[in-house]
Amino acid sequence: MLKAAIFFTLFAFALNNQHDVTVHFFFGRQWTAPLVLVVLSAFAIGLVIGVLGMVPRWWQHRRTAVLARKAATTTAAALEPEKPPAPPPLYGI
Repeated sequence: MLKAAIFFTLFAFALNNQHDVTVHFFFGRQWTAPLVLVVLSAFAIGLVIGVLGMVPRWWQHRRTAVLARKAATTTAAALEPEKPPAPPPLYGI
């Protein structure tokens, strides 16, 4: 229900904002498009910039988790007593 409500709200926003707007860039460049397209583009660009800003931190946490996992397995292996090898299975009995 919540997803449907959000979808219909955004759809109504798009239908109500079909006027053309002009976005002025540097050096006299400009872009004319419907307002909803400009807003959606700004949201998408902000989302990409935010994700790219978080990638180094994700890599750092992932590297830390891998090192912690390695340390835990080596510590656990060092604490376990040595087990004798399992006897071979008996076939045909």
